[in-house]
Amino acid sequence: MVKRMRILLAEDEIALAKALSTIFSKNNYSIDVAYDGEEAFDYIQTGIYDLAILDVMMPKMDGITLLKKVRASKNNMPIIMLTAKDEISDIELGLDSGADDYLTKPFAVKELLARVRALSRRVENQSVISNELVFEDLKLSITDFTLSSENGSVRLSNKEFQMLEMLMSAPGKVISTEKFMDKIWGYDSDTEIGVVWVYIAYLRKKIANLSSLVEIKAMRNSGYYIGKKND
Repeated sequence: MVKRMRILLAEDEIALAKALSTIFSKNNYSIDVAYDGEEAFDYIQTGIYDLAILDVMMPKMDGITLLKKVRASKNNMPIIMLTAKDEISDIELGLDSGADDYLTKPFAVKELLARVRALSRRVENQSVISNELVFEDLKLSITDFTLSSENGSVRLSNKEFQMLEMLMSAPGKVISTEKFMDKIWGYDSDTEIGVVWVYIAYLRKKIANLSSLVEIKAMRNSGYYIGKKND
């Protein structure tokens, strides 16, 4: 099974972010969206992305600052910058800060896709990325949605997989109910927020049935995280 390239799009213009997300999904890419620089940095720190597309003008942390932080953390993932600025000095600043490519708005979607394909060839030529996430005795396969431990295995539903993938990509990090809703059900979903608790309950039961050393824990009024039992 061919691994779908995973892209992070950091773009605070909601309409543009939704449009690009739809286009990339139709072109067989797996894409997540962050709406501000701080959220984007948190996503990138999980280490699960093959490429990032960063808008320069974003709230909380601008794209250039975000780019510099990513490079300072020794992350060499391909990064494309998007901006309404077209001054040569702005483009130079982006490239000098570690960007691999730079597009000014408005841009042709076909050109963006072509540049992503060009950078993806670099990813394909690198070492093969593991097809599973591991935390303590739990292993989560990203190819067949199977969760396993030494005591057995169980197949997860799509949304169960997405939630556990978020948790296992950043062990110990609290993920809010709102972030689960935004990333899995969609920014403008009409689904009740209580569905997150329901799926957390499903996952807790399946992990317990595997007699795992870890569990999903709740941080009061904050969210959920995965950690070792009794820690």
